Amino acid sequence: MPIARLSSRALISVTGEEARPFLHNLLTQDVETLGEGELRFCALLSPPGRLLFDLFILGEAEGVLLDVAAERRDALIQRLSMYRLRAKVQVAADDRPVFGAWADTPPGFIPDPRTPLMGGRRYGEAAADATEADYSAHRLSVGVPDPTADAPQDKTYPIEADFDLLNGIDFQKGCFVGQETTSRMKRRGVIKNRMMPLDFDGPPPPFGAEVLKGELRAGEVLSGRDGSAMALVRIDRLDGDLTVEGRPVRLRRPAWMGQDVLPSSTD
Repeated sequence: MPIARLSSRALISVTGEEARPFLHNLLTQDVETLGEGELRFCALLSPPGRLLFDLFILGEAEGVLLDVAAERRDALIQRLSMYRLRAKVQVAADDRPVFGAWADTPPGFIPDPRTPLMGGRRYGEAAADATEADYSAHRLSVGVPDPTADAPQDKTYPIEADFDLLNGIDFQKGCFVGQETTSRMKRRGVIKNRMMPLDFDGPPPPFGAEVLKGELRAGEVLSGRDGSAMALVRIDRLDGDLTVEGRPVRLRRPAWMGQDVLPSSTD
């Protein structure tokens, strides 16, 4: 069970008697029913429904702990402070480290809510025997996007980043910021693009490189490493041979992705 410190992640503590209803009205996940010690995956969207922050939320006795990209923590604190108005809520940085474990979920780690294949997370000290690069390699092997790296801020819809398939949106909870657009996309099935992993030989293509089906644009490459990368692909152009910069690439359907999400020819 490898364990890595995730230095790219940081924490925010949200406390106070109105902490849960305050976050419940903002985030894509149900916060009011979040149990102490329970972890959920979610996002904070822009009013038009674009992805701003990808988050994990942990229920605690005094409130909620938010797990966010370290480079975006100050921006999220500022955004929450803007929404707070007169709510009885305190928002502050929390200096506990974030750890990820995979291949198994050891004691003291909370199962990753996106898929059991991602292992678990821990907030507080742990003995690391792997690197964050190892964790990222495992994430790519499972086919889970990294929204911070793969989704340009305020340009990507959460469903394009597979939040609906990775337990990141509660469509039954009612209102949240960006809810109207998100619910309409899901209800009407107007989902044209999805993030999926690509496999290839050699180093990854540059970020933004076109994925082509013949001469037709089928998507673009996002973050990656040797042999594999995430891509945002058009789900109506996935049959047939795909290339990036003249190199053949192979689209891979993750095990957690439902069989009715994409055309059967992508299996």
